[in-house]
Amino acid sequence: QVQVVESGGGSVQPEGSLRLSCAASGSIFSISAMGWYRQAPEKQRELVAKDISGGRTYYADSVKERFTISRDNAKNTVYLQMNSLKPEDTAIYYCNVIVRLSADRNEFMYWGQGTQVTVSS
Repeated sequence: QVQVVESGGGSVQPEGSLRLSCAASGSIFSISAMGWYRQAPEKQRELVAKDISGGRTYYADSVKERFTISRDNAKNTVYLQMNSLKPEDTAIYYCNVIVRLSADRNEFMYWGQGTQVTVSS
């Protein structure tokens, strides 16, 4: 069993900053990728940023130059530093991890419970 726990959401004014954290724990053999998705009211969940083991990162166009994803592999933790926040960044942010539970090639996806980010003046 794998647990994924996020923290760091909250309310901030436009142009402010927030840092989200997500820690994965449990029977993890290895982590293939860790990332962040978000879902705004009445919108579909969208990928915000992803860090793929091996050094590749991906950002949605809407957050490039403002958000930075990073990982602490020793702690199985991923961070999302969000700067220059805009009202349209308001959403529930979900952490997503893809892991291997053993030495075979099977991968499994797990989600965190979500953390609310609200950007408003």
